[in-house]
Amino acid sequence: MDLGITKMRAAVAAGTAGLGFGTAKALAAEGVAVAVCGRDAQRVAAAVRELDDVAGAAPAVGIVADMASSDDAERFVAEAAQQLGGPLDILVCNAGGPPGGTFATTDLDAYRSAIELNCMSTIAMCRAAVPAMVERRWGRVVAVTSIGARQPIGYLAASVTARTAVTGFLKVLSTEVAPHGVTVNNLQPGLHATRRMTDLYGDAPDTSAIPAGATGDPDDFGAIAAFLCSKQAAFVTGVGLHIDGGAYRGLQ
Repeated sequence: MDLGITKMRAAVAAGTAGLGFGTAKALAAEGVAVAVCGRDAQRVAAAVRELDDVAGAAPAVGIVADMASSDDAERFVAEAAQQLGGPLDILVCNAGGPPGGTFATTDLDAYRSAIELNCMSTIAMCRAAVPAMVERRWGRVVAVTSIGARQPIGYLAASVTARTAVTGFLKVLSTEVAPHGVTVNNLQPGLHATRRMTDLYGDAPDTSAIPAGATGDPDDFGAIAAFLCSKQAAFVTGVGLHIDGGAYRGLQ
């Protein structure tokens, strides 16, 4: 399927590995000019080289930026637009996850850090990118959050709190910009084969609670994200889509 986004411009935050990189690859394969960011310059450069090797891809751009800083998040959007040659058509909000912890073991500073990383960075990027989308009456915002925004995850108190907060922001934003041709959606991944999963659960995570019986593939996740950026997805907005192999058991 042709997603109708060839030659558009996209910024994918934390796009050098994991779900962000899977999304960046999927967009690059559609002919989108992609900018990615990460904290490590060498990893950023390696990601750009790999994106440039994707068949049909436009030249990629790499920017060193840390999503733990709202200033860096805003700067990433501005530099991405500058280096890609114009305002962004697509913004993928994403960041690493905060350290694990329970209510009893998570202090207030850990919550503040999590909210800055997983909530304020998204708000900052949207503030930097969305006004131009509204002006041009076309845009796609896709945020990568967590299934923890839908149901609590043990030992991830700070992450669940921050992801739930940003989910509320995204829903508000989606209703405000929908009349202007801009969609805002929220992808809520469960366990995927990423370094974050390995850091939290080791090399062999328990998949017994996942009906699909396996962890997710970041490339498959990226394909779903790319579809939400498509022209065909113009009537899909304000959605929180869980991508978890059936692990979420609620009816809504």
